[in-house]
Amino acid sequence: MNKPRKSQHIVLTSHPSTKNKPLPIHWGNPDPGQRGPVIGSLTDQIHRNVIGTHSGSYAVYRALAVASGSLQADHRADLTHTSPIVPVGPYPSWSNPEKIVSLDPFGAVVDEVYSKLIAKGYDIRPTIAITKAQINLPEIQAMVTQGHICVDGAIVKTGGSLAVTKVAIDPVWYLPGIAQRLGVETAVLRRSLFQQTGGMFPELVTRPDLEIFLPPIGGMTVYVLGDLTAIADPARPVAVRVHDECNGSDVFGSDICTCRPYLVHGIEVCITTAQAGGAGVIVYNRKEGRALGEVTKFLVYNARKRQAGGDRADAYFNRTECVAGVQDMRFQELMPDVLHWLGITRIDRWVSMSNLKYDAIASTGIKIIERVPIPDHYIPDDARVEIAAKTAAGYYTDSETPTPDTLNTISGRTLQDY
Repeated sequence: MNKPRKSQHIVLTSHPSTKNKPLPIHWGNPDPGQRGPVIGSLTDQIHRNVIGTHSGSYAVYRALAVASGSLQADHRADLTHTSPIVPVGPYPSWSNPEKIVSLDPFGAVVDEVYSKLIAKGYDIRPTIAITKAQINLPEIQAMVTQGHICVDGAIVKTGGSLAVTKVAIDPVWYLPGIAQRLGVETAVLRRSLFQQTGGMFPELVTRPDLEIFLPPIGGMTVYVLGDLTAIADPARPVAVRVHDECNGSDVFGSDICTCRPYLVHGIEVCITTAQAGGAGVIVYNRKEGRALGEVTKFLVYNARKRQAGGDRADAYFNRTECVAGVQDMRFQELMPDVLHWLGITRIDRWVSMSNLKYDAIASTGIKIIERVPIPDHYIPDDARVEIAAKTAAGYYTDSETPTPDTLNTISGRTLQDY
């Protein structure tokens, strides 16, 4: 008679064994060597010291490329000549685990600060890239033609193109810091992440020793106009617009919201501030539809337009909650991290009406001098429902629309005073 086989417990994990001790990460240590590298690559799994993998949501496309045979699974990036075009930091905020919890402050310079480890065979990859480029927006070109913006040859080129420093950032989450920022227990956060991704990352509940998570989400792009060193200089003005993605408006010009007009207005304010000897910063987050997604966003559009009485301000947020269960999932609590990474301690011109964003930034110690709302003539007719709804809900500040004179003034001083 055959003896019954003992049941075997199989643990699915991308980390081979807890017996293998990867390099530790001491989040917040000012010395990158003591802090330790973030290793999310798969070429040598013994070295992996994080949950998840590089490239966020694009990791799935990498899997397709490997499966189809167009990419070798053990490919290692050749980082020759890929270092930042201009340096950023380090700043005191880089070593403050309460200031930065959602990105790796050393993510742009891994080939420099971890060169010895890379030479030993560790596959350490950047999570931040810094370059320079020129961008062109027809609205800015029109302002140049009309004489509202001056060509200076450095920031604004002939024809209206803009010279910018561009920064691409992939998210790197320090889970204890994320939990603290949201006011929840780390274990609760880890289990929720595990459950709501369908068990995609079992290490969230099986490897408490791993505190860094590379989430499968989109990152952000930062566009800086003017002198990058002005950002951290308290004697020079800084303008900031933090903009959350809206593909329909930002790219295709849909007029049901103020997203592209506000983005353009933010760039306009950044230009004038940079031309006055300061810098302008546009942070563009991949958080489509208040991080609810574009499908949900379009469903809400349909529901709003088809309801009795048509699209109404009093039902604006209600229809979103009916479809998504919540009004907003952007979690602005994490948003200020990029500002701290840039070394920002004061924002002279904050181009936003959002109280959520303002409160998130102010709570981390960054001082905001002036809040600049969108001028009335920038608001499309079909977007006035959105403005009315957000104002009634307390989403926006009740500051009056600024006049051209106040747009050129910072806390009682004109831009020319800097």
